[in-house]
Amino acid sequence: MPRFAMLALLTILSLAACAGPGDQNGAQRLVDQSTLTVESIMSSSSGPNVANTLKSAHAVIICPEVFKAGFILGGSGGGCVLVARAAQGSWSDPAFYTIGSGSLGLQAGIENSSVMIMIMNDKALNAVINSQFKIGADASIAVANFGAGVGGGTTAALNADIVTFAENRGLFAGVSLDGALLSADPASNQVYYGRPADTRDIVVSMQANNPGANPLRAVLARYGS
Repeated sequence: MPRFAMLALLTILSLAACAGPGDQNGAQRLVDQSTLTVESIMSSSSGPNVANTLKSAHAVIICPEVFKAGFILGGSGGGCVLVARAAQGSWSDPAFYTIGSGSLGLQAGIENSSVMIMIMNDKALNAVINSQFKIGADASIAVANFGAGVGGGTTAALNADIVTFAENRGLFAGVSLDGALLSADPASNQVYYGRPADTRDIVVSMQANNPGANPLRAVLARYGS
């Protein structure tokens, strides 16, 4: 691997490793970035299609920055939040997640993608909550992936258990989340809520609250109610 390529790869992967929340300020920053991500995607040309899918979703995972670097070794990573819909239509406070993957192969380019992962039913939500979840690995859970030019195909995707939308900035033409591993981040949950709180307590039982998440909940209510 050329020296400049190695240095660029290490730089991007270092940024990705630092992207996750490590303290109260970092956790709040991720929540704020997630709010901006929803606004950005909804204001894009795909916004109406994304909003229509969000209105039917049981939960959504928002990943503001998924870094991806590809030379010989490809990898991605970043921080995410999971927010679920209550029975009356309001949204929970966020539970923290990380997303990461690795791949081998000759690639070229550096990509920074904002991602919204719509969870369309309780089966998919339980799969994400109950264990580490690898997108596309469970044959019983259908996944539909869309890039920024999703067009009118979203209605058909509502038959999927999980629908992913990506807003891409970089040299890659698109982003595939197949093989990406979603992992709960209990340390960030504890930092953000000031006490231990697991994902189910936060997004299903809704037993945790931080006023700093109110703007995120409000923007999801605005577009997804």
